[in-house]
Amino acid sequence: MTPIVLVHGGGLDRRCWDRLLPLLHGPALAVDLPGRGSHPATLGAVSLALCAASVRDDVDAAGFDDVVLVGHSLAGCSMPATIALLGERVRHAVFVACTVPENGRSAFDTLDPEIQAMIKATGKPLEPRPMDESMARLVLGNDLTEEQFTWCVERLVPEAPGLTTEPVDLSPLHTPMPRMWVRTLQDMIVPAAKQLRFAQNVGDCPVVDLDTGHMCMIGQPSALASILNEVAG
Repeated sequence: MTPIVLVHGGGLDRRCWDRLLPLLHGPALAVDLPGRGSHPATLGAVSLALCAASVRDDVDAAGFDDVVLVGHSLAGCSMPATIALLGERVRHAVFVACTVPENGRSAFDTLDPEIQAMIKATGKPLEPRPMDESMARLVLGNDLTEEQFTWCVERLVPEAPGLTTEPVDLSPLHTPMPRMWVRTLQDMIVPAAKQLRFAQNVGDCPVVDLDTGHMCMIGQPSALASILNEVAG
């Protein structure tokens, strides 16, 4: 089995994978991106390049020669930079409900114009803080049980603001590396139709559908593990 490396999305840390990890058949590593958990950093200074370097360093420390690189949600923005650093060591890349903007655009650019206008109207950067529980219930908890939702909220952390506004360079994806998209059909943050657009940005990317919300590793970890085990095997 090729080792699996799991990269969390925005407002989360490696703990979001805790219910998935025991279901994976081979070696697996859930990483913390800079500014949280095992990698403290000033959130305002965190960039996509810094995230990529942190993942590479964790892969090196784990002693993995080859990996299946799995990213969730906002990790889709740093995945190309991570793939550039790891090169052919990435045997397969799996994008789970990711945001992957068009080349040279940012995650912020993918938001609906009304939401962009609301954010810009504040006239100042948003203070990094965990997602409000009422908002989390709407966009993360729509398919979770009460117990799963409570578990999820306990793992929410402040996000590095620059990761949403930094333009993405997709050129590292111009390789024959196999890739896959896991589309979450009940997703309230990255709607299923928008995910198809993002999957096209990734390149030749077969799409596997899961009837789950955004936090599929919490709501249906067995279903996601089944996909990842097949890829890693």
